[in-house]
Amino acid sequence: MQQAQAKPAARHLGPRHRPPTHVSILESTKFGVNEPNTARDSDLKTLHFRQTHNMADAARGRGGFGRGRGDRGRGRRGPRRGGRKDEEKEWVPVTKLGRLVKDGKIKSMEEIYLFSLPVKEYQIIDFFLPKLKDEVMKIMPVQKQTRAGQRTRFKAFVAIGDSEGHVGLGVKCAKEVATAIRGAIILAKLSVIPVRRGYWGAALGEPHTVPSKVSGKVGSVMCRLIPAPRGTGIVAAPASKRLLQLAGIEDVYTQSKGSTATMGNFLKATFAAITKTYAFLTPDLWREIPVSKFPYDEHSAHLQLSGKKVY
Repeated sequence: MQQAQAKPAARHLGPRHRPPTHVSILESTKFGVNEPNTARDSDLKTLHFRQTHNMADAARGRGGFGRGRGDRGRGRRGPRRGGRKDEEKEWVPVTKLGRLVKDGKIKSMEEIYLFSLPVKEYQIIDFFLPKLKDEVMKIMPVQKQTRAGQRTRFKAFVAIGDSEGHVGLGVKCAKEVATAIRGAIILAKLSVIPVRRGYWGAALGEPHTVPSKVSGKVGSVMCRLIPAPRGTGIVAAPASKRLLQLAGIEDVYTQSKGSTATMGNFLKATFAAITKTYAFLTPDLWREIPVSKFPYDEHSAHLQLSGKKVY
């Protein structure tokens, strides 16, 4: 006589076996929860409503979870109209010098330096010196006291050079760090100067050091450059050493006085000393230079044609 199989007793869920709060109210019936609990039921209904509405919106588009775009989502916005801001645009010169440079009437930077023509567009420097490298030397906050409190801006020092006899230094202050750096790079390009190099002893090989002792002073900082024999290297503080490397000087001794911890004045003093390498001409440079017409007078007809406005 076969014994009747006993049916398993119904399992009673205690308070520890209640369903997790993240399940929906429909799934909670699987656990056999039938006892009335008003607070729990309202919570489960709220969860179920959020799951069925928000997740559905998220599945339809890239919206969902409070994006405020309904069932449209974000979607694809088509091709970019304006393009990136940092994309290089075609240079349209606005000065006489810029038009002559772009049209090939001025061949080199030496012509600009010969006539001391003011450079107002940094693209002129990029045109002649494409190998320029820039380096941010320091970024420091500066403050101004106003009625509402202190207004903080950022000051950037940028050195630029090609290590082949051209160097520049730019200082710019702006509300944003990126804006200050961008402006300092432009000012550094506009201040590019030629660097005269010479020899310590016999004039063998390429020039490698400063032609003579030169010094520059800004504020309390004084920086002096002294010629050094080949192979010495740049004996200088890190700030002035990097500026001399960008200038293309390989061997030099330096001497500094004053508050050299003020890097801004230290860089300016070093730059002033480098500028003085072409401040005077030694007898080996006493050669006659044929007199030529001023570039604006020589190419006046071309400037009149290229300067006409087309409406």
